[in-house]
Amino acid sequence: MRQSLKTLLRTGLGTLCIVLGAASAHAGDWPTRPITIIVPFAPGGTTDIVAREVGRKLSEALKQPVIIDNRGGAGGTVGAAIAAKAPPDGYTFFMATIAHAIAPGIYKHLPYDFQRDFDPVGLVATTPNVLIVNPQLPVKSVADLVAYIKANPGTVNFGSAGNGSTEHISGELFRSMTKTQITHIPYKGGAPMMVDVIGGQIQMAIETSPSANPHIHSGKVRALAVTTLTRSPAYPDVPTLNESGLPGYDMTTWFALMAPHGTPAAIVQRTSKELAQVLAQPDVTKRFEEQGVSAGHMSPAQLTAFVRSETAKWVKVVKESGATTE
Repeated sequence: MRQSLKTLLRTGLGTLCIVLGAASAHAGDWPTRPITIIVPFAPGGTTDIVAREVGRKLSEALKQPVIIDNRGGAGGTVGAAIAAKAPPDGYTFFMATIAHAIAPGIYKHLPYDFQRDFDPVGLVATTPNVLIVNPQLPVKSVADLVAYIKANPGTVNFGSAGNGSTEHISGELFRSMTKTQITHIPYKGGAPMMVDVIGGQIQMAIETSPSANPHIHSGKVRALAVTTLTRSPAYPDVPTLNESGLPGYDMTTWFALMAPHGTPAAIVQRTSKELAQVLAQPDVTKRFEEQGVSAGHMSPAQLTAFVRSETAKWVKVVKESGATTE
């Protein structure tokens, strides 16, 4: 009996060593096949633009194709739920955004836990949102817009990339702070929403900079203000909402690369290191800056603390704004 127990223990320890050795080897050999980044919004929006730029560069660094998988819906929560359930093997990553810090405050039940089910890799980028209107709307400033809405209550709609998205909460803050009546129209991403702003089906949006940028410069939409406390270098002549009669208005949209919880630490650290090098490349920095985007600079540990802080902040803001999914 004693000999059998010794044999069993020896066999079990041997098996454990094999498993641990295999896991270590797996992390060391990674990657050996294509990698997928799940983008929780439609193609053409800011999250997609940022993810494709980073994916292209990571592909070069890791010597493997990086596939962008767009899974839009419900303000980014559909894609998040898919990513949270993906195998934690280093072949699936997730482009999280500020919308995922907002979601716990606006959705009563989520099929994932944003802080528990993901391992942060690194902050990718930050950008202001831009208050834009259809150029046919007879307004040239934030004051004009507020006056127009109050003179035409219930007739102005604002679009977003979905319930709980940064555009949604930006609009709700604007509505709350200006005490105006505007109606939220959710879409499955920033790109389809932008089509309707340009077409006049909706009158306004507070969209992320890269998605709005080409349409601002082409004159298809008019920029009235940015949402950060300081002006954006991409739009030096566009005032902030803070200086346009909404003191204290401040929202910065961010994008972060994450992995399903349980992804080997060696893979997370390797990806974080490669990401930091990608974001430091001059051509990436230049492309980002042209669109009003700043490259991120956070380690996995720093991003973990940042996500915790942002989630607490935006859950409180959502409650105070009265935003709902209705």
